[in-house]
Amino acid sequence: MVGQRFLQALTEAAPGRYRVTVIAEEPRPAYDRVRLSSWFTGTTADELTLCPPDFAEEHGIGLRLGDPAATVDRSARTVTTRSGHTVRYDVLVLATGSSPFVPPVPGHDTPGCFVYRTLDDLEAIRERAGRATAGAVVGGGLLGLEAAGALRALGLRTHVVEHAPRLMALQVDDGGGSTLRRRIEELGVAVHTGAGAKAVEAGPDGTVARMLLANGETLDTQLIVFAAGVRPRDELARAARLPVGERGGIVVDAHCRTADPRILAIGECARAADGRVHGLVAPGYAMAEAAAAGLTGKDGGFTGTHTATRLKLLGVDVASIGDAHGTDGALEVLYADSRAGVYKKLLVSPEGRLLGAVLVGDTAAYDLLRALAADGTPLTTPPEHLVLPPTAGSAPPGPAALPDDAVVCSCHNVRKAAITSAVTEDGCADVTAVKKLTRAGTGCGSCVKAVTCLVDDALAATGAPVPDQGLCPHFRHSRAELFEIVRVKGITSFARLLDEHGNGLEGCEICKPAVASILASLAPQLTGGGHILDGEQAALQDTNDHFLANLQRNGSYSVVPRVPAGEITPEKLIVIGEIARDFGLYTKITGAQRIDMFGATVDQLPAIWRRLVDAGFESGHAYGKALRTVKSCVGSTWCRYGVQDSVALAIELELRYRGLRSPHKLKAAVSGCARECAEARGKDFGVIATAAGWNLYVGGNGGTDPRHARLLLTDAGHATLIRTIDRFLMFYIRTADRLERTAPWLERLPGGLDHLREVIVDDSLGICAELDALMARHTETYEDEWRATLEDPERLRRFVSFVNAPGTPDPAVRFVPERGQIRPAPVGVAS
Repeated sequence: MVGQRFLQALTEAAPGRYRVTVIAEEPRPAYDRVRLSSWFTGTTADELTLCPPDFAEEHGIGLRLGDPAATVDRSARTVTTRSGHTVRYDVLVLATGSSPFVPPVPGHDTPGCFVYRTLDDLEAIRERAGRATAGAVVGGGLLGLEAAGALRALGLRTHVVEHAPRLMALQVDDGGGSTLRRRIEELGVAVHTGAGAKAVEAGPDGTVARMLLANGETLDTQLIVFAAGVRPRDELARAARLPVGERGGIVVDAHCRTADPRILAIGECARAADGRVHGLVAPGYAMAEAAAAGLTGKDGGFTGTHTATRLKLLGVDVASIGDAHGTDGALEVLYADSRAGVYKKLLVSPEGRLLGAVLVGDTAAYDLLRALAADGTPLTTPPEHLVLPPTAGSAPPGPAALPDDAVVCSCHNVRKAAITSAVTEDGCADVTAVKKLTRAGTGCGSCVKAVTCLVDDALAATGAPVPDQGLCPHFRHSRAELFEIVRVKGITSFARLLDEHGNGLEGCEICKPAVASILASLAPQLTGGGHILDGEQAALQDTNDHFLANLQRNGSYSVVPRVPAGEITPEKLIVIGEIARDFGLYTKITGAQRIDMFGATVDQLPAIWRRLVDAGFESGHAYGKALRTVKSCVGSTWCRYGVQDSVALAIELELRYRGLRSPHKLKAAVSGCARECAEARGKDFGVIATAAGWNLYVGGNGGTDPRHARLLLTDAGHATLIRTIDRFLMFYIRTADRLERTAPWLERLPGGLDHLREVIVDDSLGICAELDALMARHTETYEDEWRATLEDPERLRRFVSFVNAPGTPDPAVRFVPERGQIRPAPVGVAS
């Protein structure tokens, strides 16, 4: 990454001045290691590349891939590669990065042991995971927790082994480490701190079978990832007799020059002028730019950087800024909410300067805190306002409160003044233009939100129109606008939508699932179908959709087969009972007339669903933003008050709309008479029988702010009722905001219920034919997601390790008995 950034800076500053040859160990050009783990969830190697296809040819750069440098001859000014090829140089730039540190424990080289550094490493890990049931990561730092997340996503029982007394020992303090550990253990990952690896033992097949810990524990595991740190790759410099640091790293000055002025070193292989080896991308980029500036006669140097990191580890937001542990005289400002899993600590000097911060569970203030810490001037607002929730104190200041010289984009060292100047002086009218001019937000993308706020403020100050806020910092469009863009342009991938209509590198937790829902809703229209776990779609899903099951608080999953209208045969009841008994699941009849089975581990999901599918069940979509159920009373078939067959209609509606992805979950009900036993008016759409037909109610929801549904149609016939519900659902899916239930959507809709009636009954907008076609295509192309998953070996790769070991208990998922069944065990309680 750092080498590629150097090439970009050099070719921008002095195009054509140097003839450049790149000698690389890996068989592919530079790619994004920051997003390496996204490869496990569908991001391709091409999508990770940092080297545009025509970049090398355009700038006359020679790429020698898969043939690493072996020796450097300083007197002859040549580099000889492993294959024996020799390249002469006038200037040599070493950007060899770092190598993973593997503790010298006995058995560390047993087949089944890996490091977590390259795409080739990840391919080997995934291949091994298909023949394993459990995996262990040695190292509880940033990379170790990222690796643990990957193993868990591959379906393995996962252990994290950390020699230090807490996770992320360098970045967070005891309080933050404790909160982080609790959040991770709740996800079913077993954490072992204060316990280093003692030995790796092989099984009868000669591959990894278990790992012994220094505290006496034994972990049964068939896959081990060593992520215990890195070491600078300075061996070329050592052999060439260039000075290196006592603990490694090629010694360089502020312009990244070594003791030999013709040789430079940048990135993780270098010991910078501040005496440190920097292992993050932002300082690496800064060194690359400093080196390019020195070679092209421009000002600029690198003497150090303010350390800051923000990551989502196993779904938990974590950030560390500056001094996380406190220096002599530092004052602490602490906010903690153990129930919500949130921990925030600021370290402030007696003079009021922000020295550092630790954030776990809520990193919304990261951009502001990072810039304030880097600025180094006394705070102008009480520090507690920077960590307290808005309801507990004054609202925290935004990026506008930053001084002009505060660094907003640390990847490219872009200051606030440069961003505002791009608007006020250079005429940039939106974030895209500002990013193109300044490069702010084009690195890791974590500053896009702050950049967006600054651009909006600058536009407002000049009197220019401020674009709508849109879905998130990566999309200026609302969800409804994105729906239309996808539909009209036939876009079938998030990557294309982001490239053509968004900002940033890979989106965020807001836009990814929202776009995934849009793509899933329109997949039948755009591609003739499309499974939720196919290709890029899998990478956009949250944990529930990723495994087609609902994650529970102790890391187990619930299994919810569809039972249309609550009608079920004795044979199917017996199947559910037998499955619950055989797999030891907790069973509950829900208020939505379904039978839920709780306590399944990921390894059991395919086996459970195979039996359910064979018995005629299909996915109940309890995990998705989709139709959940259509509840029903027994209607005129059995009830002496019933006036219509509510069961038959409820089954028809549930089977018609099953699998329909929407902005939020959908619930419905059909009551066979005005006594309303199915509680239809508390649903997103509800139908109540009359002597002359059906009354249709829409926009009713439960939850924290219950609403009664409102009457849309009276005494409707069957065909009119179905057609109107079709249009209601498709119009909602087309125009609602992300995670917006039908009740607030209807309240927000201009003209409310009257406008809705005009649109979907009277066709005032002339779109009813489109809505009808969208629903018709959905019903024609529906397939059960679990049946399709079981029939496709590629989709089953995420579950294959468990199919090979059905019923294997997961020690990280613990239960205790209660009322003749099981329930999740409290943290720290053994089964």
